[in-house]
This record gives sequence, C-alpha cells and structure tokens, in this order.
Amino acid sequence: MHRSTSVTPSHRFSWTLTAALLAGLWGCAPAPPPAEEPAPQWPELAGYEAMAVPEDNPMTVAKIELGKQLYYDARLSGDGVRSCYGCHLNENGLTDGKPVAIGAFDKTLTRSSPTLWNIGYHSELYWDGRTKGLEAQVKGAWRGGNMGASGKDGAPSMDDVCAKLNEVSGYKEQFQAIFGGEANPDRVAQAVASFMRTIVAVGSPWVRFREGDESALSEAARRGYTIFSEKAKCTNCHDGLLLTDLQYHNVGIGMDAESPDIGRAKVSGDEKDTGAFKTPTLLDIAESAPYFHDGSAATLEDAVQVMLDGGKPNQWLDEENLREAKEAELTEEEVADLLAFLRELNVDYDVSSPELP
Repeated sequence: MHRSTSVTPSHRFSWTLTAALLAGLWGCAPAPPPAEEPAPQWPELAGYEAMAVPEDNPMTVAKIELGKQLYYDARLSGDGVRSCYGCHLNENGLTDGKPVAIGAFDKTLTRSSPTLWNIGYHSELYWDGRTKGLEAQVKGAWRGGNMGASGKDGAPSMDDVCAKLNEVSGYKEQFQAIFGGEANPDRVAQAVASFMRTIVAVGSPWVRFREGDESALSEAARRGYTIFSEKAKCTNCHDGLLLTDLQYHNVGIGMDAESPDIGRAKVSGDEKDTGAFKTPTLLDIAESAPYFHDGSAATLEDAVQVMLDGGKPNQWLDEENLREAKEAELTEEEVADLLAFLRELNVDYDVSSPELP
C-alpha cells in the first residue's frame, strides 16, 4: 500500500457531515441557530459498543476542527517545535518510528509512542494505563515530557501557552464561539480529545474481513488468521475488533535490565503487575516498527518470534496467555502466513494537516 511521504503531514481516517448539518452550519436561512450545535457523524466501529463521550464534552463539528488544528500546532509545546502529530505520524502507523519517544527540548523519554488507532475506545491511556479519559491524557502529555509545557526550569506552563493562543485571532474567535470564552488548559484538552475520538479505523481490510468480506485479505493472510486465532492463540490478548484486550500483561520485555520498567505495577501497586504493559492494537503493525514499549524489537519478525518463544522468562511472566503460542511450534510456512496476516492489518485513511490560524 502506498504511504504518503510528502512534507504535508497526514493520517488516515474519514468522517462525513450530513446535508442537514451543512445547512445548519453554512446555510443562509434566517432561522436562529440551535441552542447547541448538533453532533457530527464521525466514524464508529459497527458491532462494537458505542464510544464513551463525556457529557461535559459533547462532540461538535467546530470543536473537532479546532482540536485538529491544535493537534497539529507546534505552538502548544513548551519548546514550540513539536506537535501532538509529531509523535503519531501517518507513515509510521500513528507512532513516531523511534525506539522511545523524544520529547520537548529533545529529552529522551523512557517508552515508545503508542499508536492512536481507535484510541477513543480506550478508557485507560498510556502503556501502563495510568490516566483515565482522553481529556486527562491530553493534559498529561501536554505538561509532561512529551510536549513540555510544564512551567518548570524556564519552560512555559499550559496557562502560558493558552495566553499565547488567545493572542491569535483565529483561535480566540473559535474558542469564544465554541466554549463561550478564551482558551484555557481544560478547553484545549477538550478540543484535542474530541479530534482524537475521530481517529477510528473503520475502513481497514481487517474491519471488512470481520464484516464477512473474505476478499479483504489475501489467501495467505486468511491462513495466517487461522494460525493467529486458533493455533497460536494470539487472540488470548489481541482479541476482537480492536485487536487488543485492553489489559496488561508481562511478556518479559525489558525485565533483564538492571532497573527494569515495572509498568502497570507502579500504577496498581500490585506486585503481580510488575513488568505488565497494555496490549497494543495490531492495526497498522507493519508500519509501526520498532516494537514493544521500549522499542527493543527492530522488526515485525523479531517481535513475532519473541511471542512465539513464549515471551522472555522472568518471575512475573504471563505464561498462561503465552503458553499456546510457545507450544504451537509453527513451521516456517505457518510463520510466513502469520506475518502475511499481520502485514495486511493496515489502515487506509488520509487527512491533510489543517491550515493553522
């Protein structure tokens, strides 16, 4: 599949506006505007539970468009040179293609940038699930190492950034129209979170295959799916339409380090969660190398082999979910088919970067 490599950043999803909504937004009828802008139609996964949207942050066309601008705008960052999009690139499967993320002020972070496909369906965010809700995640990444608007060591705070946004007439007008006031950290987070909820993989071959279109996958990939789901039981963790159980598992990655990243245990306080990280979706997996939370597997072949070996031994290894993959003892042909399946889990959407105020 062709991937855009143009200077203009883009990533792949689509959402449509109904004719009635268009009329409400841009029509010339003299009728007064509704008390609240109708919610837009945005992509949702058929056959999956409805995406949870906070009551205090309803989705609207204008808010999504504002969030999209902010998501692409480097002026949000503490150093003014990186945007949210900069860590979730179209050509890298909505990751940054680095072993671990490079944050604001060129600070090397400790974990890789996870993909954002279907992120609105996740109730817990980050590799360790430490944050609940997209609005909180946006603020965490914004003031944290990713974007660096911390207000510490000479860096601007989120409030400082908002003050600058309010000096931009295009942003000031949009915030006033949508929120009834100027930009502040909460409103910025609400707008960006609204945009992120539209990053839904509705048009991927995987979704079409799940809906009954066997031609969506090649013959080799269909054989690979049978191995994936029945013989190796990868679906113990990479399950369902999202290709993740949204749970936390120790597969041994990084546990041989002198001071290993304890992952979920730092959040839960439960020793049994040591070294456990959230199961990543496999959508766009062929584009999102390197793999695992520390980027330690350079290729898809390397990552698959780790799993087929039953993970890496350590005290807290999730042997129960990895046992069947280890015992499957796949032939070279079966591994090739499994890889063919994984490589066809691409996502096809394209959206150009917005014009910024």
